[in-house]
Amino acid sequence: MNTLTLWLARLLCLVGALIIGLYGWFWYTYQSPYGYTPPAAMEQSADGPHPVFVYGTLRSPWVRWLVTGERLESTPALLPGYRREGLDLEVARDDQVAGQLLAVDSETLAELDRYERLGVRYERVRLTLARGDEVWAYRLLEQ
Repeated sequence: MNTLTLWLARLLCLVGALIIGLYGWFWYTYQSPYGYTPPAAMEQSADGPHPVFVYGTLRSPWVRWLVTGERLESTPALLPGYRREGLDLEVARDDQVAGQLLAVDSETLAELDRYERLGVRYERVRLTLARGDEVWAYRLLEQ
């Protein structure tokens, strides 16, 4: 075996190990039953659908599919009285945030909560969209 072939084989093994490692991290962080405990006192009806306003990574259909394992339909929505500040929503009376509106069942809402690290990084709050719908939205917790 020549040096180039050996070098390429090692590189391929390294790339494969990185892919497997990233997949394992993603599964553990966002889908496994380990390493995350949802807050006990979160208001949630057993029935759905639950309207959820998303304004960050969850706007992407690919991210939603990776998090939930299903193809979630969304519609454009506007949230008045807020502006997007990095990963959070800040109150801004004369501004609005463009996002997407999802309608999810309780199981999918729990998957979104896990992705957003509800109670650890974000809180889920009720807000009102420009068209008057009351929805769930995620806001960063105070540090």
